[in-house]
Amino acid sequence: MAPVSLLAFAGLCLLLSVTPGPDTFLVLRISLQNAGAGIAAAFGSAAAALVWAALVGVGLAAVLEESAAVFRWLKIAGGLYLLYLGVSSLIRARRTSGTACPEVPARRAYSRRAGFGAGAFSTLLNPKVGLFYLAVVPQFIPHGGNTLNTALVLGAIESVIGFLYLAAVAVVAAKAMAWLQRPRVSRSLERGSSGILAALGLGMVASSAGS
Repeated sequence: MAPVSLLAFAGLCLLLSVTPGPDTFLVLRISLQNAGAGIAAAFGSAAAALVWAALVGVGLAAVLEESAAVFRWLKIAGGLYLLYLGVSSLIRARRTSGTACPEVPARRAYSRRAGFGAGAFSTLLNPKVGLFYLAVVPQFIPHGGNTLNTALVLGAIESVIGFLYLAAVAVVAAKAMAWLQRPRVSRSLERGSSGILAALGLGMVASSAGS
């Protein structure tokens, strides 16, 4: 594949990565509790994106384009998972705000393994990631080239760029922890990011149920 094509694909991935989405808010929320778990969530998201690229390479992701029912139920599953993450975090934030010593930071609810799992499942259950690969990756596969290998190379590029961006989000949140751990600021960000996750989940479920 020509370097110009790789550069163009990398630029497209960078553009998409800096656009806030469910993974960004998920990593931010986890990083407020545990920076290491936030980076693990970023790695989980990147690994899951590579899985989507592999599925496209072997032709499995084409089912999403051919079957409206599969696409609909996958969207509903992803929406319900995001809704669960948002609601559970809102409940946890409410319990934290009711403690006798609000100056004490919230207990770290996420381990690195749990963060990795949350990031991976969030991306695996997001059909838009599969559709992105399905629509964009074939345009960069040279005629007569190895489809699987090319898809994996492009998937690796997207995964690395996505991981670096999400890891930067986690690191910035950790560096600003002294400010973020102020009770009022921490509760506002926790509830805000959780509410956004819940809203995204509700929107995905509503749009899928109505289609």
